[in-house]
Amino acid sequence: MLLIVIGFVTINYLSMRKVLLFFLLFVVGWQMEAFAQEKKMTKAEREAEWRAERMKKKAAEVELEHTRDSIAFLQAVEALRSGSWALEASNISLSNGVTRFVTENTNFVSVNNGIGTVQTAFDNSNVYSPNGLGGITLQGYVSGGRMSQDADGNIYYSYTLQGNNVSAVVYVTLAANSNHASARVDPNFSGNYIIMNGFVYSYNNSGVFVGTTSYY
Repeated sequence: MLLIVIGFVTINYLSMRKVLLFFLLFVVGWQMEAFAQEKKMTKAEREAEWRAERMKKKAAEVELEHTRDSIAFLQAVEALRSGSWALEASNISLSNGVTRFVTENTNFVSVNNGIGTVQTAFDNSNVYSPNGLGGITLQGYVSGGRMSQDADGNIYYSYTLQGNNVSAVVYVTLAANSNHASARVDPNFSGNYIIMNGFVYSYNNSGVFVGTTSYY
């Protein structure tokens, strides 16, 4: 009986070795075949394959960027409609033709809770400024808000800003499928307008820092 058991175990062991050997031979053969196929590809074919993969990846990145821009646009439109938004400017163009590159969170146009703010800060640390930031901060009540959209999808939004130290009309242009925008501030009693270029965010999601204000 013992001899039968030993013989059975020996046969199973030998069978298992054959199976493992066959499996290893199969794997090695498959790898050699794959290597042979890869080796058959010419340099031009490999470059074409690499370019195709690169273009595919680039297309996916562009599609993701377009999706993000579309979402940012919708959020900016909703912020303008709700009356709680801020345009953080990266540059400001003055009526004399000069353009200044500025810090976004201290140079902005905003509306929140019916109060509009226009602030400039040119980092003139050695020069006295009303708002303590190198510029001026004007605030007033907002009225007469109007919004429209053209055939290309661009948004046009305007309102009147009225306070003790400010009387102006603000024109905001929001580019289609983006939250990139410009705001032109036209004073009612002078031609010294300014144009702020930047991005529109909901007021709560913006990082604006308000300096000392000229009270409304």
